[in-house]
Amino acid sequence: MTRDHLGGAEAPLILTAALPNDLQARANALRRQHFPPERNHLDAHVTLFHALPPQVEAELVALLARLSSEYAPVPARLEGLMNLGRGTALRLASPEMLALRAEVAERFHGLLTAQDSHAPRLHVTIQNKVSAAEAKALQAELAGTIAPRDFVFPGLALFRYRGGPWEAVRRFAFRGRA
Repeated sequence: MTRDHLGGAEAPLILTAALPNDLQARANALRRQHFPPERNHLDAHVTLFHALPPQVEAELVALLARLSSEYAPVPARLEGLMNLGRGTALRLASPEMLALRAEVAERFHGLLTAQDSHAPRLHVTIQNKVSAAEAKALQAELAGTIAPRDFVFPGLALFRYRGGPWEAVRRFAFRGRA
């Protein structure tokens, strides 16, 4: 019996950095308000990897369990808004999260998609697939309402891509010492 790549065991894996509750709630509210409703199937998220191969799941889970036991909550900064061209995001900065991501990328080097082969610009998309004019209008509207602030990523979250909503696999809370 074979399974398709979205609905069965062959679904790609997505790794995200978990947001603290207050920032998650604010980003979700902005996303509900500004994301096209017919395309908004997900909570706000910070994608670290878009499509890790499903055959590495066991090794990935073991690696993430180890990393989450070693890392304390990871420092980050909300820097403001990011223009995505046809959308808007919250711009984030975290050299430490990018270093953790690099450890995962090194482990699975050669198995990464082109998109996942380079470090991402950390962000939370709150609007996407709109006209450039709509995106610029939202950025003008929100200018000055997104205050830069420090926060910490409390952990990581692993999902399976199912074509619409993602299927949660496991969360990994950072438990190391700072």
